Amino acid sequence: MPSRRKFLQKSLFLTASGLFASQLPLTAPAAFAKEAPADAPPMDPPPDIFDAQLVDMEFWLKPRVLEVTRPASGERAKLLYWKDGEIQESAYQQLCHLLRDVQGKQTAAIDPKLLETLWGTQAFIARYGISQPLEILSGFRTAATNKHLIETGVPAARKSLHLEGRAADIRLTQLDADVLGGLIRSFRQGGVGFYYRPGKNGGWIHADTGLQRTWKG
Repeated sequence: MPSRRKFLQKSLFLTASGLFASQLPLTAPAAFAKEAPADAPPMDPPPDIFDAQLVDMEFWLKPRVLEVTRPASGERAKLLYWKDGEIQESAYQQLCHLLRDVQGKQTAAIDPKLLETLWGTQAFIARYGISQPLEILSGFRTAATNKHLIETGVPAARKSLHLEGRAADIRLTQLDADVLGGLIRSFRQGGVGFYYRPGKNGGWIHADTGLQRTWKG
């Protein structure tokens, strides 16, 4: 994994360094807040600036709007799915449909804890002025689709949590996969897989609600 400095640079922190002070409820170390002498060595950024454990309780109590796209189907939606401590059933059903098995043409219930992680990721980076839909590359999978992926060489576990509606493969074009995965991992809600691929869109991140673990694929 990259160093914390490289992590932050990839997240566009250095090009928007003024944003965290006004938008994030974090307190920078006193030494960082002071103006450094011209000949002083460069200082590291505040620690754990992308650690989601530092958000306050208000962050989790506000209404949750999740905006997603499905490149496989061309769909896009922005839905208020949680408000006043309750899931909004109609929006939840629409999200289950959006995270369906597009190839297998089957929908299943999506773990609300997974939606919480997806929303938290999107809401957290919005505090840095990064606002865009999450690309859902894969959500729920039927056993047939999962088997087909394995047979064609696509990385997929035989007992994948995708089969239970507890996993999603996602991408944000404005964030490097390392940065996105590091943020999701800091929510400590389950497993995080880092998948690196060359090309315009780069890699993607697998997020699930299983045991806390990390791997590279």
